[in-house]
Amino acid sequence: MCNFIVTCLSMLWTLLSIVMAFTELIAFMSVKWLIGKAKCLRFEGMDNRMRELQESCSPMLGIYRCCTKISHMQLSRRDTLCGSYTKNFNEIASGFWQATAIFLALGIMILCTMSFVSVFTICVQSIMPKSIFNVCELLQGIPGLFLILGLILYPTSWGCQKAIGYCGPYASAYKLGDCSWDWTFYIAVGGTVLTFICAAFSVQAEIATSSNKVQEEIEGRI
Repeated sequence: MCNFIVTCLSMLWTLLSIVMAFTELIAFMSVKWLIGKAKCLRFEGMDNRMRELQESCSPMLGIYRCCTKISHMQLSRRDTLCGSYTKNFNEIASGFWQATAIFLALGIMILCTMSFVSVFTICVQSIMPKSIFNVCELLQGIPGLFLILGLILYPTSWGCQKAIGYCGPYASAYKLGDCSWDWTFYIAVGGTVLTFICAAFSVQAEIATSSNKVQEEIEGRI
């Protein structure tokens, strides 16, 4: 017989687990890790005359994708051109970014699995002799370490040729040059912090679902 056990702490932990996994997944797939300095100026011929058409181009660079946002000042519209700058894993900008991609991908895969498992804690509270919450605490802490490693390794390759093309000749390890952070990096950091918060919440959720009051209610239903 399956007893559905839902407490405020266990529900909060489940929601945080799902939000955390999707937050890291969105950050990993985003191109908005680095924003290059706006530039571009071109000329076009029109009506047998040369007129100046100024376009502001904002290049964006992710771990394996890039975008260019073009603002047509005369036409008052914007175009965004995005795509992968690499055809396979070996063509990622540098070895450190390859390591970053591996660590982030491993962490996100485990977190997505844990978010799926967290839904079933409503009905299943143990795996063999172990509480499922205690297992999830460990399995959420490990990907948190993977995410930290990925985020630490990421800035070490700002001096690679690909990053220099976006950030200028003064870009180097842990130096942005002409580039700036965008929201993606902060979301990735926030998701990593949330990973450890979720691991701590799993302990409190286990305590809440195994409390005497909850056990008495279960026994009363049997």
